[in-house]
Amino acid sequence: MTQLKPILSHLDPIIPSSTGKFKSPTYAFHRLRFHPRLTLWSFLFLFFLLLFFLCSPPSASSAGKRRSLQTTSGSRIKNWEAKARNSARPQSKAGFTVLVTGAAGFVGTHVALALKSRGDGVVGLDNFNNYYENGLKKARRSLLERQGVYIIERDINDAALLGKLFEIVHFTHVMHLAAQAGVRYAMQNPNSYIHSNVKGFVTLLEACKNANPQPSIVWASSSSVYGLNSKVPFSEKDRTDQPASLYAATKKAGEEIAHTYNHIYGLSITGLRFFTVYGPWGRPDMAYYFFTKDILRGKEIKIFEGAEHGNVARDFTYIDDVVKGCLAALDTAKKSTGSGGKKRGSAQLRIYNLGNTNPVPVGDLVSILERLLKVKAKRRILQMPRNGDVLYTHANISLARKELGYNPTTDLETGLKKFVKWYLSYYAAKKKSAW
Repeated sequence: MTQLKPILSHLDPIIPSSTGKFKSPTYAFHRLRFHPRLTLWSFLFLFFLLLFFLCSPPSASSAGKRRSLQTTSGSRIKNWEAKARNSARPQSKAGFTVLVTGAAGFVGTHVALALKSRGDGVVGLDNFNNYYENGLKKARRSLLERQGVYIIERDINDAALLGKLFEIVHFTHVMHLAAQAGVRYAMQNPNSYIHSNVKGFVTLLEACKNANPQPSIVWASSSSVYGLNSKVPFSEKDRTDQPASLYAATKKAGEEIAHTYNHIYGLSITGLRFFTVYGPWGRPDMAYYFFTKDILRGKEIKIFEGAEHGNVARDFTYIDDVVKGCLAALDTAKKSTGSGGKKRGSAQLRIYNLGNTNPVPVGDLVSILERLLKVKAKRRILQMPRNGDVLYTHANISLARKELGYNPTTDLETGLKKFVKWYLSYYAAKKKSAW
């Protein structure tokens, strides 16, 4: 979702900013007193020249240019509106009309494709920020466009755009996946997390609450909300008031904000706590992704461990399993009960873990990659720093299994095999196109 950027021009000052430093060249006026005829004709020449410019009509080229800009601007607005309407059209009356935020992201791309392939109408929204390589996001957009999914390149904080979008398309559902991701990056750019994960979520909920009819909302929370919780596996009823990172804190804030909008405005809201999602078209900032890159380049990889050589383990969850959980949440979401910002009755509010419920040590992940890539990794074992990461994640998925029919089936080796196949193909094609 990109924001419009003003074009700035810088003009050289022709008058000094400090009035005391500028002295009039009096000698020039003194010389003119000796030539009154020259002064008169010079004045008349300048007067008629000015009169000519003031009275003459604008040239055809400049007028045409202005008309061209106005026409281009108007046609551009109508163009995106038409594309959004067309992309939002489901193939059947029973199909959903879904707004997918963060559509050029990893999970967003896969969810949008799955919705479109089953016949739902889908409109994407993404600001294409530079958190990681933009070329990958643009490649995902091309993939979506080939399947008939249109992505509006704007930010979710653009309230005017959201208002217009909800006016021209009556969304039945919103799949909110736009967010500033990553745990460690929060130490470098904390404001981006507040901008996207808190302010952006509120801006979107405001648009949803004012829509008529109000859509049902499914959004991405995170397993990070469990923070310093030592009880495993993590259950939805466990405490989430000890976040270990700013990212986790913004996701926890999102859950409380969702509760508020559900309570006051009758929005139907379902939160999904994702557990370390991986797979093709993934995020380059994730360990499995940059481990693959560094192993192939013969670079050293850092593997963190806990106190007394304790393993760092993650509940790695394959993207196809997560997508099934997302679609199940959409399919079981009840309608919002509000209308035009007013609540008419109590509305559905849910939260689910979407994990694989099988934690794997990071060292084992590296061993699998070594076998698949047929390259020995250069490992460097380090003590885990205090950067917001936690030692262990493990999802209890019994609630999602019971209420959503969620049943992950992809083990880590199978999933990584699919990822490596995609990775080698994608970067080989990219390298070839660069030639």
